[in-house]
Amino acid sequence: MGPALQRLLSIAPPRSQHFANLLAMLALALLSVGCASLPEGRSALDSVEFQGNDALDDGDIEEKIATRPSPRFLGLMQGVVYDYEVYDFYVLQRDLERVERLYRARGYYKAKARAARVEPSGDNHVRVKISVEEGPVTRVRRLDLFGDEHLPETLRRRLSTLAQAQVGVNQVFDEDEFKSAEAALERLLTDEGYAYAKVQRTADVDLPGNYASLRFDISPGILAKFGEISIQGLGPLPEASIRRALDLHPGDPYSTSELEAAQQAVLDLGVLSNVHIESDLSDATRERVPLVVHLEPSKLHQLRLGVGSQIDVIRTDIHALVGWDHNNFLGGLRRLSLEAKPGVVLYPTRFPSFKTPTNLLPEVKTRAELTQPGFLEARTNAFLRVNYDIYAALLSSEIDENAPVLGYRELKGALGVDRSLWRFYFRPSHNIGLSVPFTYIGQLDPDLDRVLVSFLELFTSFDLRDDRVDPHKGVYLSNTFQVAGGPLGGDARDFKVQPEARIYVPLGRKLTFATRGSIGLLFPQNYGDTIASNAATGSPPPGTSRADWVRDIQIGFFRSFFSGGPNSNRGYALRDIGPHGVVPFYSPELNQADLDTRCQTDPTSTSCLLPLGGLTLWEASAELRYPITGSFSGATFCDTSDVAPEQVQFRFDRLHLSCGLGARYATPLGPFRADIGYRIPGLQTLNDSTGEGRPSSIFGAPIAVSIALGEAF
Repeated sequence: MGPALQRLLSIAPPRSQHFANLLAMLALALLSVGCASLPEGRSALDSVEFQGNDALDDGDIEEKIATRPSPRFLGLMQGVVYDYEVYDFYVLQRDLERVERLYRARGYYKAKARAARVEPSGDNHVRVKISVEEGPVTRVRRLDLFGDEHLPETLRRRLSTLAQAQVGVNQVFDEDEFKSAEAALERLLTDEGYAYAKVQRTADVDLPGNYASLRFDISPGILAKFGEISIQGLGPLPEASIRRALDLHPGDPYSTSELEAAQQAVLDLGVLSNVHIESDLSDATRERVPLVVHLEPSKLHQLRLGVGSQIDVIRTDIHALVGWDHNNFLGGLRRLSLEAKPGVVLYPTRFPSFKTPTNLLPEVKTRAELTQPGFLEARTNAFLRVNYDIYAALLSSEIDENAPVLGYRELKGALGVDRSLWRFYFRPSHNIGLSVPFTYIGQLDPDLDRVLVSFLELFTSFDLRDDRVDPHKGVYLSNTFQVAGGPLGGDARDFKVQPEARIYVPLGRKLTFATRGSIGLLFPQNYGDTIASNAATGSPPPGTSRADWVRDIQIGFFRSFFSGGPNSNRGYALRDIGPHGVVPFYSPELNQADLDTRCQTDPTSTSCLLPLGGLTLWEASAELRYPITGSFSGATFCDTSDVAPEQVQFRFDRLHLSCGLGARYATPLGPFRADIGYRIPGLQTLNDSTGEGRPSSIFGAPIAVSIALGEAF
């Protein structure tokens, strides 16, 4: 053991000895992984800084050069785990040429780069500063298209508009944009049936005048159609089902967009790891273009096993996962998916107190889903989903030892179809759910009864993001519309709508600014009358029986809006935001008068501040996402939201503003993230705070920790 570790252990008081041991073990683990060493006479590169680069971000330049700072383990320590980057004078000189070339590609043909300073930053460590003199920018003075004379006038106008949008007159001449414009023009022509179209770009740059004249030469070729379609790599898959999903027919007009849609439709069948459609363009005089569809089948059967745990301020559980998928069930590429997640809740153990569990609450969640591709038409899927769940309904981070622990047995089903059309997605469905209450601990309220909810849902989305898992730019719009009850039956009658918008703006090559906004409107017809009164006074409106009060709150649990949590407001736990009040079936031994007396005596008691849900929701989030090192990235965010007890009641004086930091680790399924949100003092409720709950805290601090797979939005 080294002297430093011995000193650490010797000065640690007995009560913190285990902490010192932990530090020592961590230090030894890092040493065992390895500390990097430097070659004799060489210097490690600590940092590379740029100055004078107003037109380009530091990150844009860093991507193009070989001189780069030594990586930091976990973003903190250099020379641990990762090797040092070694300073090399000759590499730096070549990098200066690369910087100048990068600037020329962005329209700065007179840019000069030089090493402003190479200075020591410690023993055998240096810092490099690169200075850039950008000079004047070159702009487009003229843009011409040739070879489109025989094309339809409408198509000619579209070509001209597209070219002007990307490299129009007076724009900065950017070689990458020029190249992209060439590809975009060619893509437009192939979408319109000109399968053999070629576009060639030419630029004449006047260096003294700082302008460029651009030209696109278009060779459209003949109008083409789809020809014979052959499929390779089918393996055990039924050819008829693949052809139905392709929905391509010989004689149809040639279109690159149609080919891409067909490729995605076949991938969506879920039985292929890769699909590629190849057009045979070897003979430019052939009107019909032969197509070859290359397939790489994946496994038709899959068994999934796993274990996991959920730990938060409301509950701690341990669960297992068993799943089985059949991707060609009864032929026709039908997908059957079965899943069971048995587990146990350690009650009342929760973060951060971690009390010793006194009861084990068994839970199970099961799901069976059957998907029929090619329903009614080639690219519409039908689905049938059935869920049976048994779970504990834990609502608050506070523990009321006198309250029963309520659970539900739920049987839910959904029948519907879904369809993608370019960037649009539609999913209409009929959903029905039966929820039967019971208690794990304590007495079941005699007024509690089963709840049956039946509703039609239409989910739609419009997706213009560049990447669904890790978007950098684009827009995503969605809406959920539901109609419950009436001729559909059930205990709830209502209309419910929730639109959402997400916008992603690139700030350079690596930074992303993401923002999200959503509202929710619920119009109940036969419930929801007690929420406002309960939140304000802890009692239902005068004349309301206890049984009606219980029914009203219980239906609201399944239909109302709540806010807070990993995908909502990250400074709050689940259901922390929104109207809070008395939930009588958590005190089944008390009548209404006794409940009133309890809450008047102690209005802050747990039983008087339970989440009720609300009828109007608004949420907004803004986030800056940035790389750290390797697969690690970070985020700085602010979330704000509210849930109101009345219909169409937007309370913007109840901001519930929280800001915080997050860390992400990239995985094939999306980023694994951890966020810490802090509730900003003075910016929670600006005026009246009636009906507010008591948000959960961690070690007394107004923060919440969220851990999830996938970005918040």
